[in-house]
Amino acid sequence: MAADVSGGALAKTSGISASMLSRIERGLVSPSVETLERLAQGLHVPTSRFFSDQARRTDFCHVRAGHGVLVDRIGAVADYRYELLGHLLSGNLFVEPYLVTLLPGADPYVTFQHPGLKFLYFLSGEVRYRYGGRTAEVRAGDSLLFDATALHGIEAIQTQPVSYLSVVFTLRE
Repeated sequence: MAADVSGGALAKTSGISASMLSRIERGLVSPSVETLERLAQGLHVPTSRFFSDQARRTDFCHVRAGHGVLVDRIGAVADYRYELLGHLLSGNLFVEPYLVTLLPGADPYVTFQHPGLKFLYFLSGEVRYRYGGRTAEVRAGDSLLFDATALHGIEAIQTQPVSYLSVVFTLRE
């Protein structure tokens, strides 16, 4: 049960009796799907939360500063350096966090395109970033979040050095 919700309050907001909630908590009765839906609404969580195996989700990744894995990505743009900052193996969400650094010879590149959502957080430099038909002037401290299926990338490098955190989220097949 959520730490900030009492059993009585949950029973009341869920529309079930406190005694029924107590019997469910002690494993004396198996709740119906309707009861689970009511409990989920009372807790403001999806019903699927009751069916996930949280105990088996034990992935944890700690990468010390400067110790990410340098990745030579297939089809990588010349002089764009990718340092993988972690990975998780469980669950159905695939997350790729990278520290991207544009080396001195890097050129603008606006035709990245791939499945998933992408989050960028700029650490240094100033660029003009293209997303489909839009552009944004971006500098250190700015962030972008978008559907990565549209063409995107740096259209112009205005101030170097340029580095940014890039996190791509995709569902596993």
